[in-house]
Amino acid sequence: MKLISWNIQWCRGVDGKVDPARIARETKEMCDPDVICFQEVAENYGSLAGSAGEDQPGLLKEHFKGYSAHFACAVDVPDGRGGRRRFGNMVLSRLPVRQVFNHSLPWPAEPSVPNMPRVALEAVVEAPWGLVSVLSTHLEFFSAGQRAAQVEQLCELQAERTGHSHGKPAYKSGPFEPFERPAASILTGDFNMRPEDPSVARLLEVWTDTWRVAHPGTAHPPSFGLYDKEFASEPYCCDFVLVTRELAPRVAAVRIDAETRGSDHQPVIVKFRP
Repeated sequence: MKLISWNIQWCRGVDGKVDPARIARETKEMCDPDVICFQEVAENYGSLAGSAGEDQPGLLKEHFKGYSAHFACAVDVPDGRGGRRRFGNMVLSRLPVRQVFNHSLPWPAEPSVPNMPRVALEAVVEAPWGLVSVLSTHLEFFSAGQRAAQVEQLCELQAERTGHSHGKPAYKSGPFEPFERPAASILTGDFNMRPEDPSVARLLEVWTDTWRVAHPGTAHPPSFGLYDKEFASEPYCCDFVLVTRELAPRVAAVRIDAETRGSDHQPVIVKFRP
């Protein structure tokens, strides 16, 4: 199974152009992925730089024929014309998806800095070895306190998944119908913190960093600020793909693509053994 996680900055490249077709083309060229985790996907957000208010979830779905497409918005506000503006994360999969969950993450008040709601999108995917929960998330940039609260919620959600994996009484009626929710999970996204951050260490109490599995003793290459310096004084890594312990032996290869300029972030690409 091949997976890519990429903060696509509402499909805005380093050249300032918003181009969903370019994002789709480069994603396919980089690894022909089975599962795609995008962050910063916008719908009807013409106020974002370079955007004409495209329906990016819809456009990306059209560009990935044969994939199921799932979008979870963290921000959902009126556009002033009777419509809605939405901003969030996507998972696209050409493997079967059994269930989808949208998890709102904590947003404790912090009026001293800019901040916004955050969400984790979870898709239960039928991987070659069995069911696995794949999550695409994007944590707060400006507030370490909000990030820490969001990290704790992600850890609690993993404990919840573990509890559900033991099954429940069958009641095959409408929404009560039971579906297996696996304990095995892949947590992807833009975490907006460096590998040495204490909140990364908290995540690593629950998950394993695929980069460290594939490249032990080697520092993470930068995934942010490589070409766009607006929010980074120097390049660093803040995009990760983490896996629960039982999946670590399945990690076959991990790389961060340093060539693309389709976004202000570089994608993380992971290949798993069947």
